[in-house]
Amino acid sequence: MKNIVIMFAFCLVLLPIQAKQSQRIVVGAERTNLYLPLLNGKRVAILTNQTGRIGNENIVDFLHNKKVQIVTIFSPEHGFRGKADAGEHVGNSIDEQTGIPICSLYGGNADKSLDSLMQSIDVLVFDLQDVGLRYYTYLTTMVHVMNACAVHHVKMIVLDRPNPNGFYVDGPILDMKYKSGVGYVPVPVVHGMTLGELARMVNGEKWLSNGVQCDLTVIPCLHYTHAMHYQLPVKPSPNLPNMRSVYLYPSLCYFEATPISVGRGTDAPFQQFGNPKMTGYSYSFTPRSMTGAKNPPLLNQRCFGVNLQVSPPDAVLFKKGIDLSYLIASYHNMHMGDSFFSSFFERLIGVDYVRQMIEAGKSAAEIKARWKNDDEKFKKERKPYLLYPAL
Repeated sequence: MKNIVIMFAFCLVLLPIQAKQSQRIVVGAERTNLYLPLLNGKRVAILTNQTGRIGNENIVDFLHNKKVQIVTIFSPEHGFRGKADAGEHVGNSIDEQTGIPICSLYGGNADKSLDSLMQSIDVLVFDLQDVGLRYYTYLTTMVHVMNACAVHHVKMIVLDRPNPNGFYVDGPILDMKYKSGVGYVPVPVVHGMTLGELARMVNGEKWLSNGVQCDLTVIPCLHYTHAMHYQLPVKPSPNLPNMRSVYLYPSLCYFEATPISVGRGTDAPFQQFGNPKMTGYSYSFTPRSMTGAKNPPLLNQRCFGVNLQVSPPDAVLFKKGIDLSYLIASYHNMHMGDSFFSSFFERLIGVDYVRQMIEAGKSAAEIKARWKNDDEKFKKERKPYLLYPAL
């Protein structure tokens, strides 16, 4: 009887979501009538990966079959097919199916690669599935590309896709002294915007170098609102394999700047965390070398910690937004003091006060209260750039 009651309550949670998504969401790439005419007779570059799909077909294959003159494929972190490890160097290559050159934009030479190719491009098409986090590098890649397009007077078309974490805003706004590849523009960790909306904001707020602006066209989605909980049809990167990992990512990614494993090298990355020296936990996992995690942290070491694969259900994981209680509990469990954190932590979280407050013994709720007013201000600042209704 108890299980029936729980299932009934779970269905009640899902009903509003299903009602709001009764019409199929049409992503920007599917609205071909709006952007194919803009590509006619043009030399086109496309920045995409395995998430850039029209139905079951990659957008590169689709445009190639439509006789669009694609001169270059640009790829982000994880490569064109999305199989490389986080941070792994991906070299330039040739797409075997179409014969089109692939230029990797992830790494220190991204701007040089862009500058060297811009003279041969008339239009750049951008189609990536983001997950709505400031430190997810697809946003940084987009800003680099916008800047190159602005400088070289190349038109940029963003084929927009829904944000699976687009139903809330949470986390501190980036302090620009921590600007890096995992934090490039002054937005909260969870910004609640699509990449198309963010491109409009980057242009409108003049966040590109020297205040330049890009010749930008955004092809918006149909039937999408920020109240929806969009289910990704393709995993966006190797270590975000399902919606549970996508929903937990805003709370667990900070472990990447600590000795704690988030389960890279297992079948449940970003759904568990642990360390060989953590005490008081019976649950354990052991990272192994595998595709997408060839040399994961704590390789072949048995880690004790927390399993987040079982509870709560995916549909309500977002209730707390960013939950720093996992990080705080692990900090106290490890008894390492300030050495628990690497300098990468500030680049991920975007400010210095979070580490300071954790070390001072503050709670997750007290830390969240520190950034609440900044997030409310950001919601007002982003309004002119939104393409879809927001809560």
